[in-house]
Amino acid sequence: MNALLATLRSLGPARLAAIAGVGAAMIGFFIFITVRISAPTYSLLYSDLELRDSGQIVQKLDALNVPYQLHGDGAQILVPADQVARLRMVMAESGLPRGGSIGYELFDKSDVLGTSSFVQNINHVRALEGELSRTISSIGSVQSARVHLVLPRREMFSREKQDPSASIVLKLRGAERLGKGQVAAIQHLVATAVPGLRPNRISIVDGDGNLLARGTDDGDPQASGIDEDERRAGYETRTARAIEEMLERSVGFGKVRAEVHAEMDFDRVTTSSESYDPDGQVVRSTQTVNESSDNTDAADQSVTVANNLPDAQAAKGTGGARSRNARNEETTNYEITKTVRNQVREGGVVRRLSVAVLVDGTYAPGADGARAYQPRSPEEIQLLTTLVRSAIGFDAKRGDTVEVVNMRFIAPDDVAPESAGGLLGLSKADLFRIGETLTLLLVALLVILLVVRPMMRRMIPVAAGPAGALAGPGGGDVKLIADQSGGGGGTQAALPPPSSGEADAEGGAGAALVPGSQAAASLEAIEQMIDINQVEGRVRASSIKKIGEIVDKHPEEAVAIIRSWMYQGA
Repeated sequence: MNALLATLRSLGPARLAAIAGVGAAMIGFFIFITVRISAPTYSLLYSDLELRDSGQIVQKLDALNVPYQLHGDGAQILVPADQVARLRMVMAESGLPRGGSIGYELFDKSDVLGTSSFVQNINHVRALEGELSRTISSIGSVQSARVHLVLPRREMFSREKQDPSASIVLKLRGAERLGKGQVAAIQHLVATAVPGLRPNRISIVDGDGNLLARGTDDGDPQASGIDEDERRAGYETRTARAIEEMLERSVGFGKVRAEVHAEMDFDRVTTSSESYDPDGQVVRSTQTVNESSDNTDAADQSVTVANNLPDAQAAKGTGGARSRNARNEETTNYEITKTVRNQVREGGVVRRLSVAVLVDGTYAPGADGARAYQPRSPEEIQLLTTLVRSAIGFDAKRGDTVEVVNMRFIAPDDVAPESAGGLLGLSKADLFRIGETLTLLLVALLVILLVVRPMMRRMIPVAAGPAGALAGPGGGDVKLIADQSGGGGGTQAALPPPSSGEADAEGGAGAALVPGSQAAASLEAIEQMIDINQVEGRVRASSIKKIGEIVDKHPEEAVAIIRSWMYQGA
């Protein structure tokens, strides 16, 4: 203990401070490695959260004393991986996350006694919009939804009533897109949830500003968002699926792939025609007219007073001319057969079809027992081609083409399956964790061997050994040998022997210069064993050179050794 204290005193304050700094750094480094290794693995609890939901979830985690990490400006919350399932159940029990919308829980408040009818109507619309947003957000491709409802009220003393309408903004997940069937499903979902709302009064827009559905009253297919490309793609998909289902019954499930390309005419044509049939006559009406007249002309037609008296005509007699006329007229109306035809042809007429069908071959056990591929015969390919032509309504005049090709399909056994459990049943996360731990341990070991050890050797050139020895230069020792011949138990210092390279090939190390009777006797015995005429000069010169180097490097220790010799000699 005294030797250790003496060594510490001889180091000086600068070296002691450096040693303390290195020790503190090493303690901190090992604490960091320990914490890093023992730290739990964090997994994603929720992502794409609204700030309001994120704040409520964080408050709940603080109340449960659960560590967490926030990423993405609070949109992502990470918790220990072994607590993800339990925390999701706890959050669901509390109704979190709510998705940033408020539903019918808006009416859970009891202070509604003084609420006006206007505020109640507004709250009803808000609650209905929130519930619809939650329902639409439950669709897999939809990340979030925002619904706006317009529910007009009929004015008093007015017979006209405005129809309700709605607009929906959808935020989709990643690069996903909604098909027209999904858009129509959302329209009907909202329409059936709101009284009096029709699907064609609902507009839908995605997060990029693309119009998915128009809220219009007309029946124009373009206005409803069904464009030509999607209609053509739908026709091609249906035709290809029909071909695959038909051929799979013959060649096997999953052994047919069909692609259809259709050139279609989407022009809207209106045709009006009116035709008459002259042979098809029908009597519609018949009209008969019979006329007869009897006229008598008097002889004297002069205008006098006598001729105009009442008895004047009788007195004249019948001396004038008399005439009789008769006319019979018959009119028959016929209805001629007439055909009026108004024809409206919507777009979607197929102009040309191109069909490509890929068919797998057959497999049979080979000579070595493995599955051997065998192509199909030309006759079978011809039969399959005939089936495809009949299924699509092949028309050579229209320019349709059908190609059936037999090629080998890649089987799942041909591709080396990726191990689901990873190496030794460990997942990828476990492998990364083990690699990180090994890396940290390797870094710690390198720091100890390459940094700490050289620095400690430089700062502590002389250290007390287990037997009371002091470290000398080059790894040699300056031994402190207790005086056995008396002298009050003092210690004597011995210089290290020269290196083995400087000694003779037969002899080994040179003798140590040890004061005292025992050391001198040992030195004389060693020198007698060596040929003095050949190696005495070299051994002694090397010893003197070694002692000179030790004195130059460690003057203080050399002075202490000489003083101890002087004290012992006195």
